[in-house]
Amino acid sequence: MPETAATPALPVAPLAALRRLEWRVRHAVETSLGGGYRSAFRGRGMEFDQVVKYAYGDDVRDIDWNVTARLGEPYRKKFIEEREVTVLLVFEDSPSLQFGSGDTTRREALLELAGLLLLLASINRDRIGLAHLRPEGPVLVPPVNGRGPIHHLAARLFAAPPPTQTAASALPAPGSLLPSLSALAPRHTIVVWLSDHPARPLPEGWSAFTRRNTVLGLRVDDPWDRAYPENAPAHPVYDPLSGRLVSLARDQASRVAHARWREARDASLAAWFPDPFSRHVVGADENRLDSLVRFFRRREAR
Repeated sequence: MPETAATPALPVAPLAALRRLEWRVRHAVETSLGGGYRSAFRGRGMEFDQVVKYAYGDDVRDIDWNVTARLGEPYRKKFIEEREVTVLLVFEDSPSLQFGSGDTTRREALLELAGLLLLLASINRDRIGLAHLRPEGPVLVPPVNGRGPIHHLAARLFAAPPPTQTAASALPAPGSLLPSLSALAPRHTIVVWLSDHPARPLPEGWSAFTRRNTVLGLRVDDPWDRAYPENAPAHPVYDPLSGRLVSLARDQASRVAHARWREARDASLAAWFPDPFSRHVVGADENRLDSLVRFFRRREAR
């Protein structure tokens, strides 16, 4: 069973990190981001307005089939966008996130992305919830709004210790968690799934879950994920999945195996999030806020 969402005492370090992030987010909202966040997160949770003729490019899910059958040509439902958006962050805290070939691990980069999204929701007066998926069991927090509650939620996530680094540590199968995630937030929620998104099959019920909500996938890549290191270090490297030190081979077979792993991982991400505008990969070595702004701009331009 998931843990309850009681708010613990807030450590100083997470709050200080949040204050630094908030200044950057507010500056981005006032300058480069503008309406990009609102356009990118505009979901289908809307109030019905009227029925209008269907035009090329309209969402086929909005077609009113009763009116279409009666009039002999396609009509769709038109909606008035709600001022408040509900967002659910799914943070998949796997042991593999604790790898980093540079100054920043995948987990640190993903935590910063989560913090940026939480603060954006706070500034835009949206409701936002959290599903923190861990090997020890998920922590599910229903959507809240307001600067104080959202900052408490972000600080709780920042203060959570990384999962135990043992070979036995494994996250629950995503399919088993979909009913709990659906119960956590209302229909037409914007679900942002943050993970390193390994190659894995689609879980049962995923299609229904994505029809119920607008689902976006964000992945963090270490530089070594994108390309096998040309000069593999001679010293051993820590593998968080096995909990052991391993040595990287400097041969062609290792490079080919890495390329196949990368292709399978990218193909899996595309299968989970087939719309190219619904998925985004952020490098652990790049500015996370700038990368988010680019993602929002791409969705807005669409």
